[in-house]
Amino acid sequence: MKKIILFALAVLPVAAVSAQEAAPAASSLPAPTVSNATPATVADVEALREQVQSLTETVKALQQQVKDQQAALEKANLTGESGLPQNPEPSPIAGAEESPAPAGNAPPRFPTEDTSVVSSTTAPAASSVPGVSASPFPASGSFPTTDTSVVTSTPETISSTGAGASLTQPITIGGGRNYMNISLDGLFALAYSSARDLDHIEVGDHDPQQRGFNARNIELAFDGAVDPYFEGFANIVFKLNNDNETEVEVEEAFMQTTSLPFNLQLKAGQFFAAFGRLNPTHPHTWDFADTPLVNGLFLGPDGLRGVGAQGSWTLPLPWYSQLIFASQNGRGSTGFSFRNPGEDGMFFDRITTDREARGLQDFVWIPRFENSFNLSDTQTVLAGVSGAFGSNETGANSRTQIYGADLLYKWKSSHAEGGFPFMKWQTEFMYRRFQAGHGADDSFPVAETFHDWGLYSQVLWGFKKGWVAGIRGDYVHMQDSMFTDDLDRQSRWRLSANLTWYPTEFSKIRLQYNQDFLEENFFLSAREVESIFLQWEFILGSHGAHKF
Repeated sequence: MKKIILFALAVLPVAAVSAQEAAPAASSLPAPTVSNATPATVADVEALREQVQSLTETVKALQQQVKDQQAALEKANLTGESGLPQNPEPSPIAGAEESPAPAGNAPPRFPTEDTSVVSSTTAPAASSVPGVSASPFPASGSFPTTDTSVVTSTPETISSTGAGASLTQPITIGGGRNYMNISLDGLFALAYSSARDLDHIEVGDHDPQQRGFNARNIELAFDGAVDPYFEGFANIVFKLNNDNETEVEVEEAFMQTTSLPFNLQLKAGQFFAAFGRLNPTHPHTWDFADTPLVNGLFLGPDGLRGVGAQGSWTLPLPWYSQLIFASQNGRGSTGFSFRNPGEDGMFFDRITTDREARGLQDFVWIPRFENSFNLSDTQTVLAGVSGAFGSNETGANSRTQIYGADLLYKWKSSHAEGGFPFMKWQTEFMYRRFQAGHGADDSFPVAETFHDWGLYSQVLWGFKKGWVAGIRGDYVHMQDSMFTDDLDRQSRWRLSANLTWYPTEFSKIRLQYNQDFLEENFFLSAREVESIFLQWEFILGSHGAHKF
């Protein structure tokens, strides 16, 4: 098309000049023999010459504009100086002004030396994975390339504000059955507390840990199809501690099956244990800015998670019913009540052994059974029971057993708009039996068995689209001991209230108030603590939905 335009613009000046030269020559020809012809005057010839001169100047200006635009496009394609997708064709505006629109089936140009890139006029094949966007690469001979000059964008994705653009569209790498979605979630908080040791009041590692600004959960999430048999998930979390030093943790990284028969599914890798309602979820899905007391003190500040394997079976019943059974190493701080060496080799004032696994008895075994029923078209109930059993590091034969029960009730209006209005009630109860070995020295000479229990209950009311109010009550009872001086063994309760605004599904702003009451024991005095948190969050990319 450019060649046709350039050829036409090149011919026009020649024709114009020929017409200009032919004008004076016409006056020297013999006069027509027709009797009524009027001879041209000098003024008419001069006017014609001026018109031809003006047309010539216009054509030259158009030629120069086309050359400048072509040079600019070639320079942009060669240097790749823009981070946006490079379009080798003229812009839509320029194309409308300078030339007819290109044919709709014209193939995109690939200004690249990467031999793995194959240009094709075939439309991208639809992904075989449900809910996954089709690959932007051609269906035949497709292969991702690192050459930044390759034009891979479709017209719908060139502009983030175009009609075809979507904020929910995932960042997708690869094509066909192989793909990967990437997202970034940033969770921050501004905190005030009447207690200077806020890190002892808040029991979760992702909770606000100091007065002032906190960045305790910046999460990179990856998910995708590995092959026709497996899919993979990974969550990498960055945290800033109270000295503003960056900490990195592999929160989850596992693969799971996609097509086993008889409603079976297997999972293997690093993952959260399916214990209760809250433990398997990530902090950005929580309804409050901090973890409940019983979760942080029984399952640990990071939750119960570790390297292991899990199998689940969805029973063939008229309602949802699932059996889950998992085994994990249970070692380290993420196996808090199990093979946890503690801080400086001490846990509950006992010297820990930090030994290697001696056999299956040293793993953590985690069963769960859950069922869900629809009471009506607008009401749903989900109930579950969980367990976690394994050894701990305070003695050669010390064992830990944790039992849990949870209940979720949710009502959503039959005239709901975007999920609002709704009401949700969730509660969890846990009991822990912890066999503690002998103390560190003669001042703690006895072995003890602690019987601890706790629960939380919360109600959320989505009273208006994007607005949710919540209230939560927590209580933890720790068996008192005259031989164990540990901050984590202080009975306490808490009241929390918050208000959350969701401008969109990609952001939220939350204001929360906590009132903590810590009870007196043999070593610690009673005290009350007030805290206020302002939390905000944003999500970039497509973040996979979490289990209901």
